[in-house]
Amino acid sequence: MDQVRAAFRDECARLEQVLRDLDEADLDRPTPCPPWTVRDLLAHVRTGAGRLAGMLAAPAPERAEVDAAGYFGAAKFTPDVDRDRIDGARREARELPGVPEVAEGFARAWRAADAAVAAAPPGRLVRTRHGDAMALTEFLRTRVVEVAVHGLDLADALDRRPWLTPTAAAVVADLLAADRPVPDGLGWDALILVRKATGRVPLTDAERAVLDRTGFRWLSFSG
Repeated sequence: MDQVRAAFRDECARLEQVLRDLDEADLDRPTPCPPWTVRDLLAHVRTGAGRLAGMLAAPAPERAEVDAAGYFGAAKFTPDVDRDRIDGARREARELPGVPEVAEGFARAWRAADAAVAAAPPGRLVRTRHGDAMALTEFLRTRVVEVAVHGLDLADALDRRPWLTPTAAAVVADLLAADRPVPDGLGWDALILVRKATGRVPLTDAERAVLDRTGFRWLSFSG
């Protein structure tokens, strides 16, 4: 939990810092997650980062049924779920008209979630909005993924260098690679692994050959 919580805190604090430096025009830039603009994507990230505050206020399930890897299954990416995710973020984005509101909204959301995590007893279980019963630590791993991976999308949209923090990169890379080492022939660091495994950067023919030869596979976000 300490490692995962540190990654969540580091990545959220870094994104909060980025948000406070934005210009108003930045909010309307297109993103690599169409049809979302930066404003829409930030509303989605704010909701995801803050979700644990409400979950921890609800009764705990009796036993965990899904881990972080299992959370990212095909049911999370059906057309209906995708449509609700897209439309919900766009509605929420309209509630935050300017940079100060966007930055403060994200800051309040992630800090409330972090405070709720800090107050939770060891071994706490939570139930997600999709009905998954999970260990708190495992769900928090998915929040690190959400903030870190969409941080790469935001960096691209804003024409900035990726700000992925080392702690978050380690958590996401370990999850994507199922805690296995990346084959030496790839020469990837954690940032490249995250980009490649999530489809943010395409594989080269040489990389595909190494993957085929070694049988290395990573977590798919589409089940």
